[in-house]
Amino acid sequence: MKNTTYLLHTLTQQDIPPLIALSDSVGWDYDEAELRTVLSAGSMFGHKDEDGQLVSCSAIICYEDQLASIGMVIVHDSCRGYGLGRELMQACLSFVSKETTIMLVSTPAGKPLYESLGFTTAEPLHKCLRDHFSPPTIPSMNADDPVILPMQLEDVAAIIELDGQAIGSKRSLFVQARMKQAASCLVAKDAAGKTVGYGFSIQGPVNLIIGPLVAPDFATAIRIFCRLTQGHTGKLRVDVPNGQAAFLDFLEQNGFTKVSEPPVMIANANQLPQRNGTYYGIAAQIFG
Repeated sequence: MKNTTYLLHTLTQQDIPPLIALSDSVGWDYDEAELRTVLSAGSMFGHKDEDGQLVSCSAIICYEDQLASIGMVIVHDSCRGYGLGRELMQACLSFVSKETTIMLVSTPAGKPLYESLGFTTAEPLHKCLRDHFSPPTIPSMNADDPVILPMQLEDVAAIIELDGQAIGSKRSLFVQARMKQAASCLVAKDAAGKTVGYGFSIQGPVNLIIGPLVAPDFATAIRIFCRLTQGHTGKLRVDVPNGQAAFLDFLEQNGFTKVSEPPVMIANANQLPQRNGTYYGIAAQIFG
């Protein structure tokens, strides 16, 4: 076998079934709904062999303020060692300008490749899992505590603003695509009716995923989190950005296990965009 037998393609919705199979081959649990969100918010590339079988993939999601996220970089075991991973990354890198900060969450196997392409480690991410979760008793609310409510269409613009301040870039297209996918969408509103936080839950093939989760303070983050998980009896996952020690302590005290701390890596910049400390749970590693 030679590299010339593998051609790089731009992938579409028609490639979702083989993308799911490729994801399964490395133990990742992407499903149709997740991949439709990825393709709605970003672009995907992949190699196909002479028979048209998909053997690799990668995705890049571009946000509004010169920020992009790369994820789902997969090469099938049978096709490793032919430079396909590098070609996938180069396709993603060439998709944006050199002024765009690019972030990704690295696996141990992928880190040497990413470093060779100029990526450096910015900070760790905290991946937390629990098989079953019973929300703890939440302290009684004070009169000025934000109330947690189901999201309405009129909240979308405020959510996009809050999300942009939390991650360091607006990502309108992604937020709206994720909202359509979500099992539950909640907002936190202050006494004046202003939206000050929000959270989504996504039901994946294995876990109920909590994120994005944006809140003005730890107590509000807990309230949103517990409402999003209320009544759920299966597995749970939340990936917590660095700097949220109190939230990580809360998860540990309630039976979550931190299973890994994968590095968040960046290129075309020395650090991640400025964030305001309100980001408690990321959407998914592919989205940053």
